[in-house]
Amino acid sequence: MEIIIYVVIAFAGGIGAGRYLLRSLLKKQEIAAEIKVKTILQDAENNAELLKKNRLLEAKEKFLQLKSDHEQEVNQKNIGISQRENTLKQKEQSLNQKLENQNRKDQELDTQKIHFEKQTEIVLKKQQEVEVLKNQHITQLEAIAGLTAEEAKSQMEANLKEEARSTAMAQIKDIVDEAKLTAAKEAKKVVIQTIQRTATESAIENTVSIFNIDNDEIKGRIIGREGRNIRALEAATGIEIIVDDTPEAIILSGFDPVRREIARLALHRLVTDGRIHPARIEEVVAKTQKQIEEEIVEIGERTVIDLGIHGLHPELIRMVGRMRYRSSYGQNLLQHSREVANFCATMASELGLNAKMAKRAGLLHDIGKVPDDNPELPHAILGMQLAEKYKEHPEICNAIGAHHDEIEMTSMISPIIQACDAISGARPGARREIVESYIKRLKELESLALSYPGVEKTFAIQAGRELRVVVESEKITDAQSEILAADISNRIQTEMTYPGQIKVTVIRETRSVAYAK
Repeated sequence: MEIIIYVVIAFAGGIGAGRYLLRSLLKKQEIAAEIKVKTILQDAENNAELLKKNRLLEAKEKFLQLKSDHEQEVNQKNIGISQRENTLKQKEQSLNQKLENQNRKDQELDTQKIHFEKQTEIVLKKQQEVEVLKNQHITQLEAIAGLTAEEAKSQMEANLKEEARSTAMAQIKDIVDEAKLTAAKEAKKVVIQTIQRTATESAIENTVSIFNIDNDEIKGRIIGREGRNIRALEAATGIEIIVDDTPEAIILSGFDPVRREIARLALHRLVTDGRIHPARIEEVVAKTQKQIEEEIVEIGERTVIDLGIHGLHPELIRMVGRMRYRSSYGQNLLQHSREVANFCATMASELGLNAKMAKRAGLLHDIGKVPDDNPELPHAILGMQLAEKYKEHPEICNAIGAHHDEIEMTSMISPIIQACDAISGARPGARREIVESYIKRLKELESLALSYPGVEKTFAIQAGRELRVVVESEKITDAQSEILAADISNRIQTEMTYPGQIKVTVIRETRSVAYAK
C-alpha cells in the first residue's frame, strides 16, 4: 500500500514537474517568436525604406531621361522649323523673282501685241488690195477663155468627179484583192484548227511525241510476244505507237496531246518498272489518266490563282488546265491565253475600264479550242456558248465570241481582247516561222519600197514590224513623201502576207554643206 502511495505521489510530482517544464518551454518559444516577429518587422521596414529610396531614384532617372528626350525633340523641331523658314524664304525669293520675270514678259507681250496689231492692219490692207487684183485677174481670164467663173467651176467639178470615179474603182479592186487574200488566210487558219481538233492519219509536228529509251532492247519488250503489248497499249491510250529503225526512240502519234502525254507517261512508268504485259499496261494507263486529270485541274487552279481570277466554274477551270496540252500555230495555248489576259488587264487599266473583267475574258477567249465536240463551229462561237453555259458575264461572252469578228462587238472590252490576241500571236517568236521564209519576207519588204523612184535606202526593222524609207530630198518633196508612204503601205497590203501590221515611215532629210577655205 505504501508503495502504491509512493508511486502515486511520484506520478503526481512528475506530472507537476512536466507541466512546469512545458510551461517554461512554451514561454521561451513565445518570447523567441515575439523576438522573431519584431526582427521580421524591422527587416520589412528596412526593406520598404530601401525599396522606396530605389523607386524614388528610378523615378528621378526616368524623369531626367524624359526631360532630356523632350529637350532633344524640341531642339529637333526647332531645327526643322528653322529649315522650313529658310525654305519658305527661298521660295518667297524665287516667287518674287518669277513675278518680276512675269511682269517683264507681260510688258514685252504688250509691246508685241501693239506691233502685231499694226502688222494685222497692214496685212488687211494688203488682202484688200490682193482681192481687188484677184477680181481684175478673174475678169481678164474670163475675157480670154470665153468662159465665166461658174462655167469653169462646172467643168472642173466634172473632171474631179471622173477622177474620183476612177480612184474609187481602183480602191474597189484593191478591196476585192485584199478580201481574196484575207479569205485565203482565214481558210488556211480554219484548216489548221480542224487538223488539230480532228483525228487524221497525217503526222505533223503538232501530232507526234518522241519517247526516248536507253537501248533498243526495250523496243522488243514494248512490242511483246506477237505484238500483244503494243496492241494493248494502243487500245488503252488511243495513240498510234510507231516502233521503227530510229535509234533509241519511239514515236507516239495522235491528234490529242492529252492522250499523247498519257501514253508517254505510261510508257515511262512501264519501262522504269520493267513489268510490261497487257494487264499491267491497263493498270498503269488508268493510273496515268487519273494523274493527268488531277494535273489538269491543278494547272487550271494555279493559273486562275496566279492571275487573280475568282469564282470561275470548275469545268472552265478544267478547260483552262487542258490548254496546257493544246497549241495554236506552234504556240502553247495556255501561255498564249495568260499573255492575252495580262495584256488585256494592262490595256483596260490604261483606258479606265474594268481590268478584272478584261483579264477574265482574255484568259477564256480561246476556251473554244479545248473541247473535241462541235468541231464544225468556229472556236470563238463555241467558246462563247461555253461561257454562257457556265453563267459568265454577258460582256465576257461577247468578247469571246467577237474576237475574230464572228459576231458584232457590243462591249468595250471586245476590241481589247481582239487587239491583245493579235499582239500575243503576231509578235516575233511567238509562233513558228521558218527562218528562211522570215528573212525572205524582210528582203521582199525592202525591195518593194526600193522599186519606187527617188527612194535611196530602205530598212526593215523591229522584226519586220516597221519599214523605214530614206528618200532623196532633191527628187521627193514633203507632200510627195506622204503620198509615197500611203502608196507603199497599200502595195504591202495587196502584195504581201504578214502577221499584225507594218508601220511605214518615209524620211526626207535636207543637208546643206559648205567648206571654209
